[in-house]
Amino acid sequence: MAFGVHYQTIQTMQSYTIQSLFEAIKDKPFTAGVPSLVNHCGYDVITFPPLDKRNQVWITPGVNGPGNFFYVQKQEMAGADNIVTNAVTNQLTFGVAGLKGKFGQNARQCEWLVDMTAYELSVMGL
Repeated sequence: MAFGVHYQTIQTMQSYTIQSLFEAIKDKPFTAGVPSLVNHCGYDVITFPPLDKRNQVWITPGVNGPGNFFYVQKQEMAGADNIVTNAVTNQLTFGVAGLKGKFGQNARQCEWLVDMTAYELSVMGL
């Protein structure tokens, strides 16, 4: 982890889009909670219930779009409205508000949930 950044790369046995991966996992149990497909500024991501506005587990496709590589990562809460809210809050507090997502109990819990989610996906045999 490098100052709030935490992710795991997973590889599936077959090729998926983010939408078809969501269909494959939407009814499976995860430690992080129930997955949702969320549009985040024009592209879809799979998210799990946020711990707070600064700590949420996401699944995103690899760099080349549809394929068999995905990232499970710690991010701020998905959605265009949340981007604006968090950016304004960071600006008004000179970045202090954003530190909450990098340190503390929720940040550590979210990092652990990233690792658990990556593990749970890897044992599904997708």
